[in-house]
Amino acid sequence: MKIPGEELKPAATIWQVQTAKARFSELFRLARTEGPQRITRQGKEGVVMISDEQYERLTAKSRQPKSLVQFFRESPLAGIELDLERDQDTGRDIDL
Repeated sequence: MKIPGEELKPAATIWQVQTAKARFSELFRLARTEGPQRITRQGKEGVVMISDEQYERLTAKSRQPKSLVQFFRESPLAGIELDLERDQDTGRDIDL
């Protein structure tokens, strides 16, 4: 997933789950300094370890406002005067 304004490096290393367990401190350090680290089980299913900072950036983008009112209050357009007046509609003639 690409986040605008942020370049995510591809996983620097693919770790087998056994190796990741045995070398967790190194895995942790690399996730913080080198970027996402992919962990697989039997070369198939997997997870990715990322730094807390990357996680916060990813989840902050997907958070929803608590309510519609909050959404409008936080809108960059809040406080802008809108011209909501329009010409009166007199209808139209219909032949039946």
